[in-house]
Amino acid sequence: MEKVFARPKSLKDVETHYCSGCGHGIVQRLIAEVVDELGIRERVVGIAPVGCAVLAYDYFNFDVTEAAHGRAPAVATGMKRARPDLIVFAYQGDGDLAAIGMAEIIHAANRGEHISVFFVNNGVYGMTGGQMAPTTMVGQKTETSPRGRKAELDGSPIRVSELLAQFDGVKYVERCTINKPKNVLKAKAAIKKALKMQVDGQGFAFVEILSPCPTYWGLQPRVAMKMIGERMEEVFPLGRIKSPAGD
Repeated sequence: MEKVFARPKSLKDVETHYCSGCGHGIVQRLIAEVVDELGIRERVVGIAPVGCAVLAYDYFNFDVTEAAHGRAPAVATGMKRARPDLIVFAYQGDGDLAAIGMAEIIHAANRGEHISVFFVNNGVYGMTGGQMAPTTMVGQKTETSPRGRKAELDGSPIRVSELLAQFDGVKYVERCTINKPKNVLKAKAAIKKALKMQVDGQGFAFVEILSPCPTYWGLQPRVAMKMIGERMEEVFPLGRIKSPAGD
């Protein structure tokens, strides 16, 4: 009998610490599958900063290093410049990338660093307790916005993909999600494109992935997945925002 489905070699056979229904496990599985398919496991290095993904090195079966909160693009920049032969990616959450790390991602993007960035957006701080993040939607309740985010007090959610797409150094930006099987396949294709572009030396690539946080959304996992389609996609529209020239 032909075996058509197996654990990727780039993913360790261990249990994760993620909450039930969390999207990080799905996204990391997709990255591992793509690394295997591209045959780059001996060249790839992941950067995991502070956040829910801080223990990613326990799950990926390739080199992963940890960075200070928000500083993954800076660490990735140094690593890629020192070792251009490596395939380097940053794996970041929205509190990490869009708040404390906003300066790092903006300047790395503006310089057009030859790295790939995977941005997991669940609209809330996860590891630190469910506080409001820069991507929290208007009206969304969090630990620090118990009555819901108010635009007149807190501003509106930042659309990071649209922001970064304006820079000349950025070559590819796409927003996807993992709330349905067909969208999981699209997310995998986007991740693969971002890494393949780096293999081909085509410049800075950014993939945003809308992901559920059932714990801090206060929802059952299936309801959290449904909310992505009903609410998040209205605020953060899916699709390719910037493509490489000639693509």
